Amino acid sequence: MPNTITSTMKLISLLSAFFLLSSLTTLAAGEVVLDTDGNELRRGVEYYIYPGITDVAGGLTLASRNHSCPLDVTLAISPTNNGLPVTFLPADPEEDTINTSTDLNIVFSAFTICLQSTAWKLDFDNTTRRFYVTTGGVTGNPGRETLDNWFKIQSASGRSGYNLVFCPSVCNICRPVCGSLGVVREDGRLRLGISSDAPLPVEFRRA
Repeated sequence: MPNTITSTMKLISLLSAFFLLSSLTTLAAGEVVLDTDGNELRRGVEYYIYPGITDVAGGLTLASRNHSCPLDVTLAISPTNNGLPVTFLPADPEEDTINTSTDLNIVFSAFTICLQSTAWKLDFDNTTRRFYVTTGGVTGNPGRETLDNWFKIQSASGRSGYNLVFCPSVCNICRPVCGSLGVVREDGRLRLGISSDAPLPVEFRRA
């Protein structure tokens, strides 16, 4: 009888460890991000990013700041404007689905007058003392040199939909600024940046 009890306890311990490891693995991997049709977001597929609140603005697009380059990421003023499509590129080149809380490059699928890439990056504006999302970033090569180019999608807290976040984890020794992306109203434009106000809820529609 003691041997049977001992064997049972060992089995319970092994099963508990297995389920704990499975839970941690699932948590680390995040959840699959879904588009408005309920389909998984995929690497390299074009999507429009819309505000999760209807009739406030259009989709994410590009706009010039003081008629100069690089172009900034903004919300289209008109709610009927789709904005410009983007593609998502996970840091892991083997990953084809887009998961929450994982590092991503986000790239507009568009040609511009600026001779720069349309990959997103975070930029600090010395005049306004704010962090804004602009373009001219690079894709791939995760690490310290590319820290400003990595973004994440997270499930919106307390509501359906998602938030865009800057808090890269591609560099173990780096201490980047972290924050949810929201709307910063400036000179009649709706710029995307790290905001102290509520984060912008977003949804993804396949282009």
